[in-house]
Amino acid sequence: MSNKTPKPDLSFWQIWNLSFGFLGVQFGFALQNGNVSRILQALGADVHHLGYFWLAAPIAGIIIQPIIGGASDFTWNRLGRRIPYIVGGAIMATLAMFLMPNSEVFVAFLPPMIFGAIMLLIMDASFNITFQPFRALVGDMVNDKQRDLGYSVQSFLINTGAVIGSALPFILTAWGVSNEPDTAAGQKVADSTVWSFYIGGATLILTVIWTAMRTKEYPPKEYAEYNNVDLEAKSQNGDKTHINIIDTLLGSPKVMIQLAAVQLCSWVALYFMWVYSTPAIAQHIWDTTDTTSKAYNEAGDWVGIMFAAYSLAAALFSIAMPILIKTLNRKAVYSGALICGGIGLVSISYIHDQYMLLIPMIGVGMAWAAILAMPFSILAENLPAEKMGLYMGIFNVTIAGPQIFAGLFGGSIATSFFDGNTVGLLTFAGVLLIIGSFCVGLVSDKKPSTEE
Repeated sequence: MSNKTPKPDLSFWQIWNLSFGFLGVQFGFALQNGNVSRILQALGADVHHLGYFWLAAPIAGIIIQPIIGGASDFTWNRLGRRIPYIVGGAIMATLAMFLMPNSEVFVAFLPPMIFGAIMLLIMDASFNITFQPFRALVGDMVNDKQRDLGYSVQSFLINTGAVIGSALPFILTAWGVSNEPDTAAGQKVADSTVWSFYIGGATLILTVIWTAMRTKEYPPKEYAEYNNVDLEAKSQNGDKTHINIIDTLLGSPKVMIQLAAVQLCSWVALYFMWVYSTPAIAQHIWDTTDTTSKAYNEAGDWVGIMFAAYSLAAALFSIAMPILIKTLNRKAVYSGALICGGIGLVSISYIHDQYMLLIPMIGVGMAWAAILAMPFSILAENLPAEKMGLYMGIFNVTIAGPQIFAGLFGGSIATSFFDGNTVGLLTFAGVLLIIGSFCVGLVSDKKPSTEE
């Protein structure tokens, strides 16, 4: 096709509806990040083996996101193109969220810890099924003029879901929901956590249904006109992409390798923070390692508040980043944000008041916002347009790979270097972010004068 028909402008509420379901997905994802470690420990997992359970997320990301993203490119039915995958993933994630905190109920079929681990795997797989189509849905539906608005609304909804999901167990406890499991009755997970997962699951499925009911995707012919593509030819040439993927990988732009070093430091650090914050804060501030104690569950709730704080800081810093980039430059903002996050994580071991722990989360939020945006901004400017999607898929390995490394060796690092004290892993994570900030200086973010 030689001429592209301009996409129509969407109203604000049409753009809002496109990503509204992402609020629920991130709500559930935040609950998982903040609470699954303590659930697994309550079910019998050793703190030094937690990283092994969390390997499900990066492995699922490497395998599932490219497959689902590619499959949704060529799926067209009465529900739409991306929405069937979004709805399917949401249903699976909701069921897992309802079942996981009740793992001890299924003891007749599987040991509770094994059942909990299976539910974690299903949750991770389901979240990954929804992530890629949701990101693509905005690109499909909005025109060039509204693209920034579309992704800004999505970012706002993502961070809003993260703030509420992270804080929910603490809020329920404040409202009088029990924060201590009834061990005499065989209960292993506190009611505040159980009800948080119920509410999170319900929110997830309801918001996704809202997006599915309120969004009408463009049919194939109309989509082709708006995007100047020949879908039939694209489908027929799909095998050629697979044949050339090795050559493409070997010919990757130098900036991908440079960014990989920054990504290694960043995502190992994030993984350690997500997995080990609850046991670290419980031991460091509440002076307990008893996963069934009220004190431990109070620590877990407070970690949720800490995660909500960094999500809020990330949302605010995301608004400020474009202004800072114009004032300074992209690499300076990227490097500075990582340093702030590193200082924040390192400072946790020197803080002994739970409320003061919210201050380091400001720096962590700044780093999180930069990690989500800066590498992709730099990369997109240095990639050949005709291979953009393929290179972005390859680049996902720099996110999942470091997390797999951290999952395999996190427990050993804590035992060998920090005498089993997991707060040491948070300090180590902070040091890694600072090292990553220096690696940013090695990245060439200038658009090459000649392209492939």
